[in-house]
Amino acid sequence: MAETFTARIWVLGDDIDTDIVIPTEYLALKTVNDMRPYAFSPLRPELAAQIRPGDVIVAGSNFGCGSSREQAPEVIKALGVRCVIAGSFARIFFRNAINNGLLLIECPALRADVADGDEVAVTVGKEIVCKGKTYPIASLSDNLLEIINAGGLVKAMRRRNGLD
Repeated sequence: MAETFTARIWVLGDDIDTDIVIPTEYLALKTVNDMRPYAFSPLRPELAAQIRPGDVIVAGSNFGCGSSREQAPEVIKALGVRCVIAGSFARIFFRNAINNGLLLIECPALRADVADGDEVAVTVGKEIVCKGKTYPIASLSDNLLEIINAGGLVKAMRRRNGLD
């Protein structure tokens, strides 16, 4: 049975690169939690403080482009973001996000129909419902869902090998 959740939306545009997600100057901070207040600061300095656990980010195409820094999906997850829904994702960001247990969903049509604060209902691997409109989404493979549900690749492999 597919997981369903509802969440508040934060909307971003196209080409949100990893330097926007977490600027280079904050990578020297000791932990990802120390970096959290600076997430998205070049674009929306107030956003990190407004995001609450369980919220989702909805963006346009090419989310996570730019450098391959692993801190980008880590800081999004540290903010408590439940998932990122975008028109498309940069390939290296997609893999880094999955490896860190961050759910990503491709849905090109959603961005144009939503605004900050709207509520979305997501049935993983099936559909997104927002403002009475349904958007079908592709299912994720079982192995990707296993990684996401475990909280990341290392945790999934530890669980799979009986080390957890």
